[in-house]
Amino acid sequence: MAKIQHPFEDPAVKAVFASYPEPEQSSLLVIRDRIFRTAGQTAGVGNLLETLKWGQPAYLTPDTKSGSTLRLGLPKTGGYAIYVHCQTTIMSDFQQVFPSDFTYEGNRAIHFSTDNPPELSKLELLISRVLTYHL
Repeated sequence: MAKIQHPFEDPAVKAVFASYPEPEQSSLLVIRDRIFRTAGQTAGVGNLLETLKWGQPAYLTPDTKSGSTLRLGLPKTGGYAIYVHCQTTIMSDFQQVFPSDFTYEGNRAIHFSTDNPPELSKLELLISRVLTYHL
């Protein structure tokens, strides 16, 4: 497993990351680190809870309830992905800003290839929006 910037509090979440193959594991750990960093730098988010939803690492704002659920995982088509709640406008709003910068799965996910890592500064905008969706 790659170097962890933010320690795992839930051993079940740590085990899921450990089960991911390389290089997807390292790529998802980079996004995980960016989620925690963005949460810490975004007003109104509060504490971030890392748990499992549908067997995938999920990030919630239980204290402030400022955000929607954000998940990380491995899509069946290969690569890795970041998922948002599909009944929100989060992904469609993001896609209007960056229409051709990412590979979108409808209004629920962005898929990434290990050959072409995401531009994290752009992805940080999505993360921030998810974590503040209810504000």
